[in-house]
Amino acid sequence: MTETTPTDRRDLQLLTLDVNGEQHEVITEPRRTLVDVLRHDLRLTGTHVGCEHGICGACTVLVDDRPVRACLMFAAQAEGALIRTVESLSGGAEGGGLCDLQSAFSEHHALQCGFCTPGFLMLAEGFLAERPEATKDEIRDVVAANLCRCTGYQTIVEAIDSCAVARRRTKEK
Repeated sequence: MTETTPTDRRDLQLLTLDVNGEQHEVITEPRRTLVDVLRHDLRLTGTHVGCEHGICGACTVLVDDRPVRACLMFAAQAEGALIRTVESLSGGAEGGGLCDLQSAFSEHHALQCGFCTPGFLMLAEGFLAERPEATKDEIRDVVAANLCRCTGYQTIVEAIDSCAVARRRTKEK
């Protein structure tokens, strides 16, 4: 009789993931999600696990500069892509201070419990990169894709709009 293990070594694969500008080699099962690899293997716990069905948006990261639900993507699918997590916004482990978007969230009280905040930040970062001239109505439509039980969304919209306006002013100079 042969002994069985939860993961047969033949089912493992070596991935090289580019996360926040750093290359990481990970040995994992092909069925592991990107959020699980980010949190458990790379210890980037800013990406939160909420519904695990792609509905809440707490796990939103940028993959090739586009917002993606990391709970719906296999880590293997992200190989060769540029992945950014919320840790990339403020300078990560180096403690580079808050970025403009994070500061806007703080100034506009766009967070309360904070669980959904990383997902909103990454959604907004990707959206503003694509649509720097976004209107409040467009921002409101985009943030409706993520769930928040605390803020009522208005302060989140105000924060993102404030950041967008400031970025446009800076670009004009």
